[in-house]
Amino acid sequence: MGSAVTRQAQTPWQHALYDLLREHGVTQFGYVPDAGHSILIDRSLGDSDVHSIALTTEEEGVALIAGADLGGARAVLLMQSSGVGNCINMLSLIRGGRFPFLTLVSMRGDFGEGNPWQFAMGQATQPALEAMGVICLRIECPEEVVPATTAALTMAFKGGQAVAVLLSQRLIGAKPF
Repeated sequence: MGSAVTRQAQTPWQHALYDLLREHGVTQFGYVPDAGHSILIDRSLGDSDVHSIALTTEEEGVALIAGADLGGARAVLLMQSSGVGNCINMLSLIRGGRFPFLTLVSMRGDFGEGNPWQFAMGQATQPALEAMGVICLRIECPEEVVPATTAALTMAFKGGQAVAVLLSQRLIGAKPF
């Protein structure tokens, strides 16, 4: 255990997050390209033991996760908060299909945001997800990444819940414009 703690302390949180997902059996990574998820996307693309699927829209990720569950696999959807609005109708599939759902959402429209177009969906992300029955866990600092994501993995894959981990702009950093 000491070596894992040491490795985690020396590794950026994004690498610890990817390792945690893999340790919990996540083998499918659906994503729409996003700078906030670039390390996770790059790691999944370079990992021969996973399927990394570029999506044309975030709502395809909900179907990808349903299919993964039907096939006995675990998947995660990587998206930006602006993509949550694209998923609203498809999120109703989770309750009807009764499958676990895990998404990691890189937030925009909060701490330090400079792009006025990002505020509307950034502020609506959590209420929209919760309205669709998705439990939201928000991460503000690197020390929260592993414990919060571990909780989300348990809630989704053992508890059968729909869970979104919201990676705040305090954590990922505001994009300079």
